Amino acid sequence: MAAYFFDSSAIVKRYVQETGTAWVRRVTRYGRPDRIYLARITAVETTSAVARRRRGGSLTAARVRSILTRFRSHLANRYRILEITPDLLNDAMRLANAHALRAYDAVQLAAVLELNGRYQASGLGGITLVSADRDLNTAATAEGMAVEDPNSHP
Repeated sequence: MAAYFFDSSAIVKRYVQETGTAWVRRVTRYGRPDRIYLARITAVETTSAVARRRRGGSLTAARVRSILTRFRSHLANRYRILEITPDLLNDAMRLANAHALRAYDAVQLAAVLELNGRYQASGLGGITLVSADRDLNTAATAEGMAVEDPNSHP
């Protein structure tokens, strides 16, 4: 069983047609034994990304409501959520400084590193970060993470 940590740039592809959508949908579909993890902040980032598409005119209000309803259902029933703790934020500050990351990218990286450490300590192997953000992927690779960019799966 594989374990994936999706940042918002990747999980939004599950709901909005973009490069990599088919691959993301295969990895996240029901019935697969894989574990899908998201940081708590990903709910805010994904909601924002979808709402911005409404404002930009690429999605209708009805379509946005439908997407967000389905996303909230998946949050409750499909995805495993990592909470943001003070220790995680301290790690995020260190990572933001070390890799010159945007704030939420540093939080995402701190979350996946923490989860990966737990997995490895339990003998479960490692986590794969799934992200379409080049800066985050570069920093994650430098920190020793396995990374998958859904944009490389058109």
